Amino acid sequence: MKILTSKPECLWKANNILGEGTLWVKEHNTIYFVDIKRKKINCLNLKNKKKKIIKLDKEIGFLAHCKKNKFILGLQGELRIMDLKTKKKIKSIFIDKDKPKNRINDGKTDPKGNLWFGTMDNLERNIKNGDLYCLDRNFKLKKVDTNYIITNGPAFLNSKIFYHNDSRQKRIYKIKINKHMNIIKKNIFIKFNKTQGSPDGITTDEKNNLWVCHFNGARITVFNKKAKIIHKIKLPAKNITNCIFGGKNNSELFVTSAKKSMTKKEIKNFKLSGSLFKIKTNMKGKSIKKFNYI
Repeated sequence: MKILTSKPECLWKANNILGEGTLWVKEHNTIYFVDIKRKKINCLNLKNKKKKIIKLDKEIGFLAHCKKNKFILGLQGELRIMDLKTKKKIKSIFIDKDKPKNRINDGKTDPKGNLWFGTMDNLERNIKNGDLYCLDRNFKLKKVDTNYIITNGPAFLNSKIFYHNDSRQKRIYKIKINKHMNIIKKNIFIKFNKTQGSPDGITTDEKNNLWVCHFNGARITVFNKKAKIIHKIKLPAKNITNCIFGGKNNSELFVTSAKKSMTKKEIKNFKLSGSLFKIKTNMKGKSIKKFNYI
């Protein structure tokens, strides 16, 4: 099936320093995304076009939906369950206590509703301080993998096989786990070259294609299961950071971008950097499970 996509539409000139963490919640008719450095969650209701900004006390890498207005937030050194309507903090789990300069970066739920997320050095030094974690519905936390510089992803094919990135090393890994969440196979699926930028946020569609955002690459590339490029999307922003399917029939792609590390000239050439975009497609994304904690 040939992939067809529309011209990217700017939904929100959010002026994000580091836009990330896209999340579609169908029952809210809302796309959520974050600005890590400004410590905020952006909410856009697609039905009534209303925009809302929720400010936080820590940098946030991602959020996942639990139930109603309750979300789990990936913050600097902390996973926090919070009611976004009342701002009430429900539960906190502290991460990387031995690495105070680390923060949580990207994260998503797997097909069983477990939460997977990665950490990284917040000063972005060239050190392998990043880890990959899994949190199950009983709040049991497991460190699954280590030695990442900048973690991004994951994106799941099924409950046993997923993709995960090290953006600094320009690698996308394909990882297979067993029922105990132990890695039994890990290969480099794709290695970016210097002209491609760095692989950032990723997502999968129902045909098991992998959609990859290019930080410093102004595009999204779609790879099939054999790592062959089958589609490219150019965007009017330099740093493409994260994407997720949602909207009508779960076939619209929502994409974040960042102004971070851009020169004045680059910002002039890519005026919509830091914005949220929508791209219509003829593909359906895999549904994202809620983190239904017990």
